[in-house]
Amino acid sequence: MNHARRALHRVRPPTWRLAHRPEPFVTRLGPAWFSAKAKEVAESKAKHLDQRVLNEQEQEVRTRQGQVKRPWHRQGADDPPVTDNESAEPVTEGKLLTTPTRLLKLILPLPITLEKDRDNNPKRDYGRSISLNDNIQPLALLIHPQQPLSYVERLIQAEIPPVVEDGREKVPSVYFRAEDTEQGENKPTTRAEARKRDEASSRSHVESYSGLGHEGPERHGSEKNWVRWSNSTEMGDFIRDAARGREFAVEIEGYHVEMRVSVPSFRDRTHYMRAQLRKLSRQIDRLSHIKRECDLLAHRGANLLAKGGFALLSGWWGVVYYVTFHTEFGWDLVEPVTYLAGLSTIMGGYLWFLYISKDLSYKAAMNVTVSRRQNALYEARGFDQQKWEQLVQEANALRREIKAAAVEYDVEWDEAKEVGDDVKEVLSEERSKEDKSRSSEKEKDEEFTEKEREKDEPKGKKGE
Repeated sequence: MNHARRALHRVRPPTWRLAHRPEPFVTRLGPAWFSAKAKEVAESKAKHLDQRVLNEQEQEVRTRQGQVKRPWHRQGADDPPVTDNESAEPVTEGKLLTTPTRLLKLILPLPITLEKDRDNNPKRDYGRSISLNDNIQPLALLIHPQQPLSYVERLIQAEIPPVVEDGREKVPSVYFRAEDTEQGENKPTTRAEARKRDEASSRSHVESYSGLGHEGPERHGSEKNWVRWSNSTEMGDFIRDAARGREFAVEIEGYHVEMRVSVPSFRDRTHYMRAQLRKLSRQIDRLSHIKRECDLLAHRGANLLAKGGFALLSGWWGVVYYVTFHTEFGWDLVEPVTYLAGLSTIMGGYLWFLYISKDLSYKAAMNVTVSRRQNALYEARGFDQQKWEQLVQEANALRREIKAAAVEYDVEWDEAKEVGDDVKEVLSEERSKEDKSRSSEKEKDEEFTEKEREKDEPKGKKGE
């Protein structure tokens, strides 16, 4: 038993030892130390948060200052419009794209070193858009074909810093160059080749146009002969001439920078117009079948009405003949009846002439009859005449623009391949009708002005 008590005392200390054991570390420090420590941590977090907010506000102020200097840079201009495409190739060559609004979108491979305002962005990320090429910053410009090259020059100058010349800042000039001849700068190897080229150049004073643009055959740099164009040239004329080659060059003075831009071909230039024409041609083709059926029924009804009039007159002749020679009434009764019937017919025709206020002729009567029948059939079949006229006008306008571009590019445009033979015939007929109506209205206006002038001349003579 004593042995067991000694073992128990070794395992568990006596009560007086537990009563006099020192307090733990936490109890000695007390709550005051913890409150001071928490206060210090809170103050540190608050200072860090304040510094972060100040940095964000400073960055926002710098961005707004940059927007004041350059108003076309709005908030969110640095954010990419779409996600990054890892498979895309870096932009090293500019492009000239067509848009549905007839404007041209010029994308220039502007070097990143020519960024005008770098203060609003970090040191290594001051580009205005994200590019896979660290040295190239694409710049997009919207240009109308009738605007001169000087306008494009001013747009580019607004995006690049000035150059320093003789200690003074100067706005750099921008030059536009295009390929001139197909001979290039290759020197002839023999005297016969040189003589042949001289004779060809002396005889030929006509420029050749292909309209292929970037789709044309690729040539080496030694085969190209670059010519600088005047800045007063319209953009459309410059592009048409540059389409003989695959590209044109934009040079910036003072920076030794030359940017190559691929030239759109005739197919590229008229892509949206041809797509819109095909869309309109499908609608015109669908409505033309309804219109053709209604017109055919209207003309057939007018012809039946004319034949019915002849049958009515023939019946009237037969009645007069029968009453005159085969009845007891005789000519004494038929004569006044025929006079009255004829006079009534003349009076009715004259009244109808006053109502329509047009030439009293068979053609005019047929046109009125056909037009009324057509309107009734159009309404019954759900054919909208105003929509038809609008579609035809838009399609003819697109045809004129595409044909003008084909003439400028010196290419042949197969219209039947785009719209089809039936739609082409319909558009040609509607255009001829429109031209005839315009010419008739013009003649009427000229006649009216001549009559008014003749009326005014006697008055002037009397006043003298």
